[in-house]
Amino acid sequence: MLDGVQASSISPVFVGRGAELSQLADALARASAGEPQVVVVGGEAGVGKTRLLEEFLGAARHMDVVTSVGGCIEIGADGLPFAPVSTVLRSLYRQLEGEMSAAVAGQEGELARLLPELGEPTQQFDDEVGRARLFELTARLLESLSQERTLVLAVEDLHWADRSTRELLAYLIRSLHHARVVLMASYRSDDIHRRHPLRPFLAELDRLRTVQRVELPRLGRVEVRDQIAGIQGVREPARALVDEVFERSEGNPFFVEELTTHCATCDLSDSLRDVLLVRVEALPDAAQRVVQIAAGGGTTVEFGLLAAVVGGPQDELLAALRAAVGAHVLAPTEDGDGYRFRHALVREAVSDDLLPGERTALSRRYAEAVEADPSLVRAEHHAARLASYWYRAHDVAKALPAVLDAAVQARRRYAYSEQLRLLDRALELWESASVETRRRLRPFDHADAYPACGCDDDAVRYLDLLAETVSTALLAGERKRALTAIKKALRILEDGEGEHTGDPLRAAWFWTQKSKLRGLNRQGDGWDELAKAQELVRGLPPSPVHAEALANVAAYGALHPHDPDILTTAQRAVDLAGVVGADAIELHARTTLGYLLVESGDADAGVAEMRAAARRSGEHGMVAIVGRAYTNLGDVLHGLGRFAEALEVLDEGLALLKRFGQPGRKGWLYGNRAESLFALGRWDEAERSLEDARQNADTPWSLITSSLVTGQLAVLRGRSGQAAEALAEARRLCGTHDPQPQHMIPLITLELDIEASRGRLAEARQVLMKAVEVGFPMGTERYAWPLLLSAAIAESESRGLPSADAGRAEVLAAVRRTARRLPRLYPAPTVYGLLADAELLRAEGRSDPARWEEAIAGLDALDMPYLLAFARYRLAESLLEARPGPVSRAEAERLLRPAYAVADGLDAVPLRDGVQLLCARARIALHAEAAAEPARRAEPAAPGESFGLTPRERDVLALVAAGRSNRQIADELYISPKTASVHVSNILAKLDVGNRGQAAALAHRLGLVPALPVTAS
Repeated sequence: MLDGVQASSISPVFVGRGAELSQLADALARASAGEPQVVVVGGEAGVGKTRLLEEFLGAARHMDVVTSVGGCIEIGADGLPFAPVSTVLRSLYRQLEGEMSAAVAGQEGELARLLPELGEPTQQFDDEVGRARLFELTARLLESLSQERTLVLAVEDLHWADRSTRELLAYLIRSLHHARVVLMASYRSDDIHRRHPLRPFLAELDRLRTVQRVELPRLGRVEVRDQIAGIQGVREPARALVDEVFERSEGNPFFVEELTTHCATCDLSDSLRDVLLVRVEALPDAAQRVVQIAAGGGTTVEFGLLAAVVGGPQDELLAALRAAVGAHVLAPTEDGDGYRFRHALVREAVSDDLLPGERTALSRRYAEAVEADPSLVRAEHHAARLASYWYRAHDVAKALPAVLDAAVQARRRYAYSEQLRLLDRALELWESASVETRRRLRPFDHADAYPACGCDDDAVRYLDLLAETVSTALLAGERKRALTAIKKALRILEDGEGEHTGDPLRAAWFWTQKSKLRGLNRQGDGWDELAKAQELVRGLPPSPVHAEALANVAAYGALHPHDPDILTTAQRAVDLAGVVGADAIELHARTTLGYLLVESGDADAGVAEMRAAARRSGEHGMVAIVGRAYTNLGDVLHGLGRFAEALEVLDEGLALLKRFGQPGRKGWLYGNRAESLFALGRWDEAERSLEDARQNADTPWSLITSSLVTGQLAVLRGRSGQAAEALAEARRLCGTHDPQPQHMIPLITLELDIEASRGRLAEARQVLMKAVEVGFPMGTERYAWPLLLSAAIAESESRGLPSADAGRAEVLAAVRRTARRLPRLYPAPTVYGLLADAELLRAEGRSDPARWEEAIAGLDALDMPYLLAFARYRLAESLLEARPGPVSRAEAERLLRPAYAVADGLDAVPLRDGVQLLCARARIALHAEAAAEPARRAEPAAPGESFGLTPRERDVLALVAAGRSNRQIADELYISPKTASVHVSNILAKLDVGNRGQAAALAHRLGLVPALPVTAS
C-alpha cells in the first residue's frame, strides 16, 4: 500500500454550494436535538455530490460528530447485498468498538450478516421474518449508538444500490423516530431513467415528511471562474479560458477541473470522454495498464486482488499506483485496503475504452485469482464476486455453480431480491450448461415444503430450481416473476391430457403457491388452485406438501362460507403436519382449528388450542406464526366478548414481535387492539392504536379492520363525513377479488349507519335488504348481529316520520326473520340480540322496559360502556312513556345520569344529545346540584317550548313535518320563501339535527307537532 498518499480533490476551493451546506447544517442541528434527519442529494455525474459530502462531513467531525460513509458499487446488480451498509457499520465499529459491542450484546449472530466482524451468523429465521428482524435490529443499534452522540451516516452512489440496501434504508428512514442520526444518500440524477429501480424508491421518500431532497445544479459562469482561479492559484483567470471552459463544461465542476488542468493538450473538437482519458493517457505505460486492470475489477478493488491480477514485482505495481494516485485517477479506499477511481466517470471512460476481448479476459483473470485465493476479498463478498467475474468471463461451466452458490449466500443474508436475480441468471445459463456441469451443481437449497429430489434426474433438478425461484420471488415481492416460474413448472409437469398425475406432489406444491399469488395479486380468492392441490395430494403418503395444502384449505374455510367438514380438514392438517415434523405448518393449522372450534360452539377447547399454538410459536421463535396466532386469538376473544382478555393477548403478541425484532404483523395486532379498546369504551386509546396500526402496516389488508373501527368511531361521535372517508378506504382495501364476511358485513353495517345518520332512510334500507337477501353464512353471527341492531335503530329513530312509514313493516319483518336464524352462542352475540329485540319493539311504538332491562342485565356481564349507556337511555325513555309518574321519573334520572357521563366522556355526540333532549322533556336535571334546587312550579310547557321554539317556528316545524317545501310554507303562512328558509335553519339549530327529515322525525316522536293522519296511496 501507499503510505501518506492523500485522496484529495485538485480543486482547492469549494464554490457555489453555500445554500446546500446551510441546509445540511440545519439538518445536523435538528438531529443533534433528537429529531432524526434524512437528506438525499441528487445531481448529474460530476456535479459535486461527493465534494459536498466531504465538506459537510469534515465540518461535522470538527463538532465531535461521528461520521461514516459507504459507497454502492456496480457489482451490487449482480447480487452483492448490503455492501454500503456493511461499510458504514464497519467504519462505526472501528470508531466505537466498545460501545458497539455493548449495543449488540446477545444479537451478534444476527447482525453478523451485515457486519462479519461480530462473529459467525447464528440462528436462521424463516423467510421474511429473519429479514424484518435484521432490519429492526439494525435500527435499534443505530438508536443505541446515537444516545450519547450524533451520527452522520452517508451512502454514496445510490443509483447502483442493490434492492436489499434500498429496502433497509427505507426501513431505517421510517423506523428511526428518537435518534440523533442524519442519514444521507447521494445519487446520479442523469442515470435515473423512467424504469430505473431507484425511481419508485425516491417517490416513496418524497411522501415522507422527514426527508429533505437537495438537488445540485451546475455552476454559473462566476462560480466557474472562481473554481478556475482556485485551481490555477490566481486571483483572476484569463477571460478567454473562462469562456471556453464554461462553454464546454456547461458548469459541471468535474469537467471544469479536467478542462482547466488539461486544456493545453485538448483540441476543441475532443469529446468530454476523451478529455477524461487525457489524465490517464498522461500516465506511464505501466500505470495506464494498472488503471485498465482496476477498471475491469469494479468501482473498488482490493490491493491484494489487484496485485494477483496484475502480476509481476510488487515494487513496480506500487510505483504504478503511486503515479495513478498522484495524477488523481485512483484514490485509496477509506479502510486503506484497496483503491477506487477518484470519479466514476473516469472508470467508465477507461472501461469503455477496453476492447470486448480485453474485458472478458480481465474478468477471467479476476475470477481465477479469487477462486485460487478466497482471502483476497471479504468473506461475505466472495460468492457474489466470483459469480459475477465468471459470468462476465462467459464461462458457463464455472459461472452456473458460482451463481447458485452466491444465491445461497444471498438467502442467508435475507437478500431475497439479489438471490432472485442470481437464480434468474442460473436459469439463463442452464440450457447452455452441459449435463456433466448440471450434475455437479450444489443440491436444492430451500423452498418451504417443496419435495426436493436429491437425485440426478435433470428434468426434476430443473423443477427444483424453478421451485427455489418461486419461493424467492414471493419473498422478494416479485409476484409476476413467481407466477411466470409457476406456469412454466406446471407446463413441464403436464401430461398429454393436461393433467399432473405423473408427479402429483410437486404439482400440488406449485398449485398451492399459485393460490397464494391469486390472493396477493387481488385476482381472486385462490380457491380453485387450492382445490386442485387438495385433489392431487388425495391418497398420497403424508408429506409437508400434503399438510400445507390441507392447512391452507382449512384457513380458507375459516374466512369464507364453508361446509361443516372443514373442522375435520383442519384436524387432518394438524395430524399430518405432526407426523412429518412440519412444525410451522402444524401451528398454522392448530390456530385455524381453534378458530373453527370456537365457531362450532366449543369456545373453551378452541381458545385452549389457539393459546397453545401461540405459546409454542413464541417459545420456539417461529415468528411468522407468532403474528398470525396472536392476531387470531385476540380476534376470537373479542368475538366472545372477552375484550380485556383480548387486549392482554394482543399486547403480549406485540411484545413478542418487538423482542424478535419483527414488525411485520404489528399492523394487524394494533388494528385488533383498537377494536377491543373501542368496545371497552377507551376510545382515545383506540385512536392512538389506529395510528400505530397505520405506521406499522405491512400490507393494505392489515388496515381493513383499522378503517372499519375508524368509521364506527366517527359515526358514534357524529362525524359522518369522516365516517364516509373511512368507508371509502375500507372498500378500496377490501377490493372485489375476495369478499370475506369478516370484512364485508361490518362494511355494510358502517354504510347503513352513515346513511341513517344523514337521514337517508331509503338508502339505509336498501343496504340492509341487499345483505339480508345474500344471507349470513355459518359462523358470521358475530358480524351480523351489529348489522341487525343498526337496522333496528335506523327504523326506530325514524318513527313518527310519515315518509318512513311506508316499507317499515317489511324491513322489520326481514330483520326479525333474519334474527331468528342467527345463533346466540356466546355472551356478545346474545347481548346484541337482546338489544335488537328491544329496539325492534321501539320501532313499532311498543317499547318494553322489561326487554331493555333484560339487555342491561346481559351488558352487566360484559365491559361495553357505550352500549350500556345506550341501553340505559332507552330504558329511561321506555319507563317515562310506559309508566308516567314520579317513580318512573326518579328511575329514569338514575339511569340517565351515568348514561350522560359516559356519552360525554366518549364525546359520543348523538347519544349525548339524545340524553339531553330526553332530560329536557322529562324535566330531569343531569347534575346533582341542579336537582337539589327547589323545584319550580310551572304550568306544563307548550310543545317545543323546551327547545326554545317560538310560536312561529312551531308553525313552520309542523309544516316541515308534513313534508312542505320552503315555497309551500311561505304560501301557507303568508311569508316570503327567504323568511321561511331562515325559520327552518333556526329550527334545525335549536333541535340540533342535520336536516329536515331528522327534524320531522324528532318532532313527531317527541310530540312537538300534532300527529298527521296517514293517507292511503
